[in-house]
Amino acid sequence: QVQLVESGGGLVQFGGSLRLSCAASGIIFNIVAMDWYRQAPGKQRELVATITSGGTTNYVDSAKGRFTISRDNAKNTMYLQMNSLGPEDTAVYYCHTRRRWDGIEFWGQGTQVTVSS
Repeated sequence: QVQLVESGGGLVQFGGSLRLSCAASGIIFNIVAMDWYRQAPGKQRELVATITSGGTTNYVDSAKGRFTISRDNAKNTMYLQMNSLGPEDTAVYYCHTRRRWDGIEFWGQGTQVTVSS
């Protein structure tokens, strides 16, 4: 059974930082790409950052230069370091992956990030 469990969300002031974690189980972690998505109230879920099994990263334009996605394959854990946070970053952040052999997608339960202005 695949499980993705996010942690690290919370309330932070404008300009502050947070580090999100996503702990994965039930999947061969080191061969799958991992993603962070977010969904703000009243908006569609959007892809924030991706890290491939080889460590290549990609970011949505609004996250470039402020967010850093990383992974620790030994710990089956992915991270999202978020700096210079603004109210526009307020959202529920979700961990996501897709199993390679059948393409089934998996989502975490989400962690709330709230940035106060």
